[in-house]
Amino acid sequence: MSATLPRSPGDDAAWAAGARAALAQDDAAFAARFDAGEDIDRLLGARARAVDGWVRAAWERCIGVESSALALFAVGGYGRGELFPHSDIDLLVLAEPAAQQAHQAALARLFALLWDAGLAAGHAVRSAAECTEAAAADITVLTAMLEARPLQTNAAEVARLHEAIAPDRVWPPREYFLAKREEQRARHARYDDTADNLEPNLKEGPGGLRDVHTLHWMALRVLGARGLEPLVALGQFGADEYATLEQQRRELSRLRWGLHLVAGRREERLRFDYQKPLAARLGHTGDAGNLAVEQMMQGFYRSAALVLRINERLLQRFEEQLEGEAVAEPLVDGFDVLRGYLHAADPAWPRGIADVFALFEAWAAHPDLRGLHSQTARALAESLPAIGDHAGASPADRARFIALLRGQAPVATLTRMARLGVLGRWIPAFAQVSGRMQFDLFHVYTVDQHTLAVLRNIAGFAAGTPDPRFSIVHNVWPRLRKPELLLLAALFHDIAKGRGGDHSVLGEVDARTFCELHGLSEGETALVGWLVREHLLMSVTAQKQDISDPEVIHRFASRVADRERLDLLYLLTCADIAGTSPKLWNAWKDRLLADLYTATRMALRRGLEHPLDAEARIAETRDHARARLIDAGLDEDEIESLFARLPETSFLRGRADSIAWQAQALHRMRAGQSMAVRARPLVQHAGALEVFVHAPDRDGLFAAIVASLDRLGLAIQQARLLVGPEGGVFDTFEVLPSDPQRPVEPVAVERALIAALSREDLDQVRPPRRAQPRHLRHFRLAPQIGFDGAGAGGRTVLSLVSTDRPGLLADVTRVLRDQRLRVHDARIATFGERAEDVFQITDERDHALVDPRQQQALREALLACLDGDGNR
Repeated sequence: MSATLPRSPGDDAAWAAGARAALAQDDAAFAARFDAGEDIDRLLGARARAVDGWVRAAWERCIGVESSALALFAVGGYGRGELFPHSDIDLLVLAEPAAQQAHQAALARLFALLWDAGLAAGHAVRSAAECTEAAAADITVLTAMLEARPLQTNAAEVARLHEAIAPDRVWPPREYFLAKREEQRARHARYDDTADNLEPNLKEGPGGLRDVHTLHWMALRVLGARGLEPLVALGQFGADEYATLEQQRRELSRLRWGLHLVAGRREERLRFDYQKPLAARLGHTGDAGNLAVEQMMQGFYRSAALVLRINERLLQRFEEQLEGEAVAEPLVDGFDVLRGYLHAADPAWPRGIADVFALFEAWAAHPDLRGLHSQTARALAESLPAIGDHAGASPADRARFIALLRGQAPVATLTRMARLGVLGRWIPAFAQVSGRMQFDLFHVYTVDQHTLAVLRNIAGFAAGTPDPRFSIVHNVWPRLRKPELLLLAALFHDIAKGRGGDHSVLGEVDARTFCELHGLSEGETALVGWLVREHLLMSVTAQKQDISDPEVIHRFASRVADRERLDLLYLLTCADIAGTSPKLWNAWKDRLLADLYTATRMALRRGLEHPLDAEARIAETRDHARARLIDAGLDEDEIESLFARLPETSFLRGRADSIAWQAQALHRMRAGQSMAVRARPLVQHAGALEVFVHAPDRDGLFAAIVASLDRLGLAIQQARLLVGPEGGVFDTFEVLPSDPQRPVEPVAVERALIAALSREDLDQVRPPRRAQPRHLRHFRLAPQIGFDGAGAGGRTVLSLVSTDRPGLLADVTRVLRDQRLRVHDARIATFGERAEDVFQITDERDHALVDPRQQQALREALLACLDGDGNR
């Protein structure tokens, strides 16, 4: 202990300023050493030692010779001797109550001095008994003290602290293990049990540094081992496992150190704000097919996956250590069960890929198994380098793989194979996309995790229990002759991402080669290849074209060609969209795809050589709408009178139930009333609404409707704008709440629109001003504006692609209003940060925009609008 007398606090401010400056100088030097590529462990230790010096100096300054009654420890990460650039330092002062009281002022001075010096010091002052009490009450307190490192103390005080938190006093090994394992599970659940988030937490997320720390803590409490290396000698840890885990820990630590530098503060979440500057700082360089940031993130996701894999195995070994030897229970040939885990009975397992496939077959056949035994998992991991890919495999081994797809729980099997690294060895192209992210907001998972999510959705379709998110999937699934073909298409649909070129075309080549090698027939191979090549066709058609147009349906049906393709493509499309982002699938997309599927199936049944003409479609829709109105109590004369007021196009493009609903709205209008506004749910409990507006046509009407819906928090998905025989507008909108947790009641929509459209000056109806969300600022797209003269009825098709932002549609409609243009139809689609909208427009006389000068004026006005910063 120091014999230095405490110094007067009079010059503490100068001392703190000097310490702060020196620390800043040290940190600048550490940053330069980091950028030069110095070993991360050396940097972590060096910074901890540098801070140790200033903490001891502050202790001597404030406590001095009287410190014999006090002991100072570094705890937590600082106690481990790891200190990142902006990490807090956690301190424990061990002192009995009398000493605490006597030194209260000096300790307060110490902690204030450290903060003034720029050291964010968390501290606790406890007696030995209080350490025991606090540890018993909170396992995190005990965990921090387990890593206590003496800073200013003696051997007796160290022993006293160890005794206070010994396993025979608090948290015996078994209880500690169970509590920390549950703590980890709960922590993983907060991050949706996946490391593959767009903005992962390097410290707390699944596969992050905290998972490595947890293993260290358990090794210390369960086996008394400081660090994981001693576990190799104890036979609990393989040398290869230890080396792999240490390598990934260093990779994650380097990312975390760099993140602190680019953030300029303590930040553990790898936000979009920091991903590009961190990738550049770490020296990543990219090309058009693989951005530098995507390379960096792929490295993180792969590190996290390895940490998770080894963490799971070692946790199981700790459990075995605590529970004792288990008796093997025979399961199937070559495998038994140890404590509920699948175990390979042969010590030399596996001798080849056939043995590995047999493991997954046994696993699938026994769903009650807790998982894979750690010894078998380790043997599998060690065998991976020797596992060849499918191209060099025997026909028998390829047949075994296909048998897994045709057997029990095929999706669970593929997921396990992916998680354990087997799928990437069998299909090297899958290994290439493992951990591969796409730097956008549309794809919220890595390519491999998205693929597994698509497969899980397909497994849900097969489960037999209807999923309320999908209205007709449960009717389509039973029609499949060979579900394994859908699984193969899902497995390969994105496998060529990141290679450059069209991933659908490149993926088709991979899929066909794979199918041919695995003995599928020529027809089956062609079908899987077609699904991979055309996996976006149905989504694009439904969301960007007018599927009420018989010509659109006929073109789509001609490309699909037969009902089996349609069934498979529909199921793949639903699974793909729903597996891209939890927020992407909604009631509107479900309805679009179901309508497109139904219309196409009818077209295929009728025969492509017999397309439904416009007159037949109009007559059919009128008959169905008439039947609904008769059921509602209207007579024939009333119905014909109402139909005469509706636009003829309604019967060609509209749904019979929607037309009957609009006719009833007209029927309820009182004498002299010129406006009818109605809203109704599209899908029960889904928040989706159909909104109908009938009013005299006037300038600014569409823009005012859009602004009003925007104010209500409703996002327009589709708009159809028609003009009736008497000149009034018949506008129909399908909308969804921007926040699914805040649905809007139909009556609120009706009241808001009536109030807005009753204004004499519609220019007063403006959208709300909102700041652009943080995450959108990092995804700026160059606006793309296109014109096409192929719209229905001689209209111009305006296509617009830009960065999404609050109120974008309202701003665009105001530009169209200012240009004195009419909007007849609109398709609104948002893919993450990317807005893709299509409008059918004309001038005020309902003529297409054929004059290049008119198109250029509109283009310039839209670009001026889209290039704004969004702070409206």
